[in-house]
Amino acid sequence: MSVELNKQPLVEGEDYYWEGAAMVFTARFLLRRGYCCKNGCRHCPYGFEKEGRGDEVVEKSEAR
Repeated sequence: MSVELNKQPLVEGEDYYWEGAAMVFTARFLLRRGYCCKNGCRHCPYGFEKEGRGDEVVEKSEAR
């Protein structure tokens, strides 16, 4: 699988790692990407996280 960001190849262990069959992006990659996709990424540096099992999403600053 070839994934590039701004023509720079991703570096396994720095930009992403594998968890089973899932590619998990690191905060470093997500910051370089430059925006929040609002999918609740595990290492989101933008303060967004999914809560619950449904489609409801809540920004960390609004939670609790």
